[in-house]
Amino acid sequence: MRPTDIKNPDYFHQVVDCQWACPAHTPVPEYIRLIAAGRFDAAYMVNWYSNVFPGILGRTCDRPCEPACRRGRVEESNAAKPEPVAICRLKRVAADNKGDDIQALMPKPKPRNGKKVACVGAGPAAMTVARDLAAQGYAVTVFDGDPKPGGFMRTQVPRFRLPESVIDQECQFILDLGVEFRGNTRIDSLKHLLTEGYDAVFVGTGAPRGRDLDLPGRQEAAANIHLGIDWLASVSFQHIEKIGKRVIVLGGGNTAMDCCRSARRLGGEDVKVIVRSGFDEMKASPWEKEDAIHEGIPIINYHVPKSFVHEQGKLVAMTFEIVRAERDAKGRRVLVPTGEPDARFECDDVLIAVGQENAFPWIERDIGLEFDQWGLPVLNASTLQSSIPNVFFGGDAAFGPKNIIWAVAHGHDAAVSIDKFLHQEDLTVRPSPLVRMSSQKMGIHEWSYDNEIMRDARHVVPWAPKETTLSSIKVEVELGFDGATAYKEAQRCLNCDVQTVFVKDACIECDACVDICPMDCITFTFTADEGELRKKLTAPALNLTQPLYVSDHVKTGRIMVKDEDVCLHCGLCAERCPTGAWDMQKFLLETTKAGPHCRGDSELGAAA
Repeated sequence: MRPTDIKNPDYFHQVVDCQWACPAHTPVPEYIRLIAAGRFDAAYMVNWYSNVFPGILGRTCDRPCEPACRRGRVEESNAAKPEPVAICRLKRVAADNKGDDIQALMPKPKPRNGKKVACVGAGPAAMTVARDLAAQGYAVTVFDGDPKPGGFMRTQVPRFRLPESVIDQECQFILDLGVEFRGNTRIDSLKHLLTEGYDAVFVGTGAPRGRDLDLPGRQEAAANIHLGIDWLASVSFQHIEKIGKRVIVLGGGNTAMDCCRSARRLGGEDVKVIVRSGFDEMKASPWEKEDAIHEGIPIINYHVPKSFVHEQGKLVAMTFEIVRAERDAKGRRVLVPTGEPDARFECDDVLIAVGQENAFPWIERDIGLEFDQWGLPVLNASTLQSSIPNVFFGGDAAFGPKNIIWAVAHGHDAAVSIDKFLHQEDLTVRPSPLVRMSSQKMGIHEWSYDNEIMRDARHVVPWAPKETTLSSIKVEVELGFDGATAYKEAQRCLNCDVQTVFVKDACIECDACVDICPMDCITFTFTADEGELRKKLTAPALNLTQPLYVSDHVKTGRIMVKDEDVCLHCGLCAERCPTGAWDMQKFLLETTKAGPHCRGDSELGAAA
């Protein structure tokens, strides 16, 4: 194998599993250390620059960072169910405990540069574009059909998960940068908008249309059959304040979980979720399913809806075919009828949450904007530019339904593209991230970070009493960590961003680091092809997705090989090394946002 190029930003970035997995690449260990130190304002700002909505995401994020967390791998032999650090809920700690003067830490917008940008929709993607570009002097106008910004964060996430005050505050931080918000203003013609003098247009209208089920009885019983996302929006705007006592929710995603828990609070006494797939195949996040079950809502699997049963136009029940999962001759998973009699469930209302679709009736098909066979815009996947050069898409409007953190990532990428486009630069040349490496050495064998490995199990976020939360749609269920628990949970972080950096010329091959390593992840051996090398290490490195750290030849002709996958970043190798061949260096990566750093024609851009 060739020696590892640790100057490549992606190498150590991939070692910081949580940050690598986050679509917005938030420096997770950095803000967790700040929380442990009680520096909540600083922790909030680390998040704000990266993911824009710390308070919102601290309650609602889909948490792609947590399955990637190193704790879940290295604790495998220490716990029956290894649990990652509660990264998402620590983000909320920073938001809940920030000071009242946090506004003073926000950037001051640069003078206007004469360029105008329109954002259609006020969801997370568009608001991210607005924040990034407004700070750089662009005149940004955000249009939305609703009276307040926030998009589906406001209309489809129930208040018992996300208080409206949090949405108001974090959207206001963006508007305070000089963004013009035009609420109650629905754009009904892209062709007309393109004539209004905007230099670029960003479309972040989400996936606003819920999928329906065309089954017998659908039209006759329509009064009591509702599309989930539309029903949630009506609940949010208080157009709907009650529901029947017997409610069936169809679908296995997070929207279905929000629907069933909302129905439970609006008068539903017998609320059940019925899904055609198995429990493990449901698209809802595991914790969303757990929350619904905790509130007494059963989830019935392997039932395929067949019909809506009505009596003289009044919905009274639904029928379902019972199926099981099998593999066909090609190994594909298929649902096969069991032959059992159809199941019948009595109901007063049905909420359909089986998926969402994009809808662009306001975009004319004769203006040169291309759509694919699924009705999605044809885009450059990295630049998010459409077939009309000054029109960009992001969030669910770009590639279909995902989640808030992906929409934020799209917003950052689109803002960079718009900034480069309006400076006549090649959009496909993407900016390098800003990276800093700094030694944590404070003495010969002392470090500026706490490298003790805490053996605590993951701490549980407390809930408000069930009798209180189920009585109101607006009472927040999760209470968040208090300061003491937040500190203990933060201490579970393994500081994966503090990297072990090896200097081969200082090594005397005493094997002290090999002896002291608690994970047996350091080996001195002779070079070989990667496949062979992985097998002959002190502990075989089996995770092929995580690169090996390989040095150039040391004095005896051997190489140092380190399995990054299971390293605890404990620093024992550096503490034990008598010559300082190992150092602990903090790796801090920040993705480059819109502005001078992202442009290749500037000195700052070149330096980045």
